[in-house]
Amino acid sequence: MPSIRFPLQRRSFIAALLISSLVASAWADGAPKVKFSTTAGDFVVEVYPDKAPKTVENFLQYVKDKHYDGTIFHRVIDNFMVQGGGFTASYLEKKTRPAVPHEGREALAKGGLKNVVGTLAMARTNDPQSATAQFFINIKDNAFLDPTLIPPGDPVPKFEYQGHVYENTPRANLINAPQLFGYTVFGKVVSGMDVVNKIKTTPTGAGGPFPSDVPKTPIVITSATLVK
Repeated sequence: MPSIRFPLQRRSFIAALLISSLVASAWADGAPKVKFSTTAGDFVVEVYPDKAPKTVENFLQYVKDKHYDGTIFHRVIDNFMVQGGGFTASYLEKKTRPAVPHEGREALAKGGLKNVVGTLAMARTNDPQSATAQFFINIKDNAFLDPTLIPPGDPVPKFEYQGHVYENTPRANLINAPQLFGYTVFGKVVSGMDVVNKIKTTPTGAGGPFPSDVPKTPIVITSATLVK
């Protein structure tokens, strides 16, 4: 049987694909994993320090400090996301360290994840630089939560956002616009997504200081443990 010969360029392309696949596999194998044991079941998340190093370091430190143990999922919205990591079952807000710098754009520029189903992102207030310990898991694709990458130039010759076109906009105006920061995605659920889906469908109502979206039966994180 005659051998199959690829042109040099094609062979180089195939070699690059193989290397890329091996690198991606090594990246996934080397990513830290955290197991969340909850009253609804267990799930495991994988986090990516090469994409959002400060965010991941911050998250893992809270895990090591046992901050998440005994906290609840206090905000559960079916067809959107589930949020937790900040309040006890008595609705007492846990003390946190100073906020972590927002890394959403940097992570996305490095090929990081977007806010799609199963991804893990930092929760925050309207201040983009306010994320501390609380996190959320996307249970649908939430593109509107993604950071917006700013095109090169100063002023930026052309910028499109939500159907509007802006021309010759000072770069600082776009870099600092709160609505363009989005939310930093730093990991994803790698097992136990069925548990997350169970959490998302739990009946909710008012609870503690929250007027809505609180599970009527508390869903408690009994432990969060670094497993790799």
